[in-house]
Amino acid sequence: MEEYTLLRQFADSWMLLVLFLFFVGIIVWVFRPGSSKEYKDTANIPFRHQDKPATSKEARP
Repeated sequence: MEEYTLLRQFADSWMLLVLFLFFVGIIVWVFRPGSSKEYKDTANIPFRHQDKPATSKEARP
């Protein structure tokens, strides 16, 4: 069997399954319970200090 044919069959079967499971894992990670607080905090970073820059003490969580 040629190398290309072997790699093509592997990509069509097992690699497709691996990449699908990876995709489902990322979706589960994003929508896990408790993650919305983290995402809201990250989304509000540009609005934290409108009047002055953050000091080094305030910048660290």
